[in-house]
Amino acid sequence: MKVPFLDLKAQYNSIKEEVLPAIFDVLDNTAYVMGKPVFNFEEQFAKEHNVKYCSGVSAGTDGNHIVLWGLGVGHGDEVIIPANTFIATAWGATLCGATPVFVDCHPESYNLDPAKVEAAITPKTKAIVAVHLYGQPADMDPLKAIAEKHNLYLVEDAAQAHFAEYKGKRIGGLSDACSFSFYPGKNLGAYGEGGAVTTNNDELAGKFKMIRDHGAVEKYHHEMYGHNYRMEGIQGAVLGVKLNHLGKWTDGRRRVAAKYRELLSDIEQIKLPTEMDYSKHVYHLFVIQVKGEEGKERSERRNALQKYLGENDIASGLHYPIPLHEQKCFADLGYAKGDFPVSEELAEQGLSLPMFPELTDEQINYVSEKIHDFFK
Repeated sequence: MKVPFLDLKAQYNSIKEEVLPAIFDVLDNTAYVMGKPVFNFEEQFAKEHNVKYCSGVSAGTDGNHIVLWGLGVGHGDEVIIPANTFIATAWGATLCGATPVFVDCHPESYNLDPAKVEAAITPKTKAIVAVHLYGQPADMDPLKAIAEKHNLYLVEDAAQAHFAEYKGKRIGGLSDACSFSFYPGKNLGAYGEGGAVTTNNDELAGKFKMIRDHGAVEKYHHEMYGHNYRMEGIQGAVLGVKLNHLGKWTDGRRRVAAKYRELLSDIEQIKLPTEMDYSKHVYHLFVIQVKGEEGKERSERRNALQKYLGENDIASGLHYPIPLHEQKCFADLGYAKGDFPVSEELAEQGLSLPMFPELTDEQINYVSEKIHDFFK
């Protein structure tokens, strides 16, 4: 049996009769950049996340940049981000000319650990970026208290967390601003690149719209520095259709996660992800930790399991095998291996199992069976 890591074709086939007319409507009206499909999606997406404003942009990375740019982050500033995240989170700071300052993650949530944030704050700190990693919200209340105490901006990176909830509230409006990604493999994915930024702040929302459109409040009237970060019309149309299915797909992901927990909970050599009591996890990824063996490299058993699964036609992934503080591009920041032990352990032991709403019980059972076989 083949079990892919992700099956975008299955998702496409399930909505083909809805999404194709939406795409053809964009083509028929030649509304290739922005336009009604994008504006309609923005309104719908903001409503779903209980936030006043949403601006569609060209990619999640661009959203990370726009959020910090709009908040006035610039040269000489520092931005606190988790060491355990995709590198696009850091680009939000570096593209503004600021310096990313890394902080370790919590050993259970895998998100930014609030207990370790204050030690990283300096007079240059301008913002804290809370990443809702793998689909689980960061612990926002203590992070908000820290941000308010030190007069810092608090930002959400929700690239993997569409529809996730923190203490019963959907993410996206729990901070000064939030960025989303609609990369095709995300819980809500475009048919190409795409992203969005959300906020409840009137002034900030205006800045976001200008920045994404060359700093213009209207054509040829440029009030501030900007960029071309506009969303394409086809992506807005596709996302508008798919948003109507996201609730069902989220339930599907949570079903898959529950089934994995049921079938894998008896294996002592792995650690299953923890769903924190304050969160509704949307499981963009289901990341297990494969505990290392004494006297061997910590990643050796993880790598062997991944190889064994591959030999049995089960795809898996590594998110993320090299923490940010160990990346060559950040060598000049002065970090060293050992600085962030929780993030490093996850990088060396984490393995992402197949996760998408259309996974069948038969496929999940097969994955579980082969993992059991490996440890036997």
